[in-house]
Parts: sequence; C-alpha cells; structure tokens
Amino acid sequence: MNSDTPALLCRRARQSDLPGLLALIADDVLGKNRDHGDPDQACYVQAFHAIDQDANQLLLVAELQGQEGEVIAMLQLTFIPGLSRRGAWRALIESVRVSSALRGQGIGRWLMQQAITQARERGCRLVQLTSDKQRQEAHRFYGSLGFVASHDGFKLALS
Repeated sequence: MNSDTPALLCRRARQSDLPGLLALIADDVLGKNRDHGDPDQACYVQAFHAIDQDANQLLLVAELQGQEGEVIAMLQLTFIPGLSRRGAWRALIESVRVSSALRGQGIGRWLMQQAITQARERGCRLVQLTSDKQRQEAHRFYGSLGFVASHDGFKLALS
C-alpha cells in the first residue's frame, strides 16, 4: 500500500453485505446491463449461501477503516484442486470490483494482494483469472500485478 492508499480492512463477506456487493457489481460498464435486482431476491440469497458455505470459496470485501460495514471493493476467490502441475491447487479470482468513486487509489491492487496472500496460505501454486476482452484498463492493471495473458478463455452460456 502506498501513502495515497486509504487505510483498509479486508474480511470475508457477510449476508448483510449483499446490497453493497450487488451495488458494486452493477457499478460497472458491463455489470449495469446484466446484474441488477433486489438483494433480497431468492437467487442472490441462494448464491451467497452457496458461496459462503463452500470451503473452497472466499468472497472478500474491503472497507475503509473507520467506516466498517460499508463495502467499497470485492472479489471472489475459488480454490481448485487439480491433477496437473503435480497435483497443484489453483486460485481463481472473479468479480473484482472497486467502487467507481474510489478507483485509482490503490484499493484494487491492495485487495488483489490480499487474495494472492490467501492463495499462498492455502498452498496454491497458481493464481488465475479471466477478464472480459472489453476491459482493456483491467488488463493493464492485472499485467502490472504480474499476471500474464498466457491463455484464451472460452465461455458457453447455458441459459
């Protein structure tokens, strides 16, 4: 964290964070067109519980010190066992979001470092992520953290 980065706290998300999490997801060029709704909707509550109850899932949130309870950034970290790389565990990072009002202050970099630390502590030997091809600024950000665009990703929508 540099001197311009605000004092931050990182913790596991709680169900009471759901409105803030959904607001962060919708506070995004791509997310605003596909993710919006009432945080009390059963689909969001069920998804949160599935993530929260799975030992290989970690929904991390960031808060400003002194403003606990107000989520300003988030990401989802999934731990994946595998056979390749001599049975290595991987960490997959998804849904990286920082409040648009606070971008450019080092919060995303700090939260990504928290996720990488969690991955190391879990014994992962690789951290991977995907990023929509439209997110060129995000690609530069991930590159600045040492991520390499070594693979092409593919998705198939099932509904």
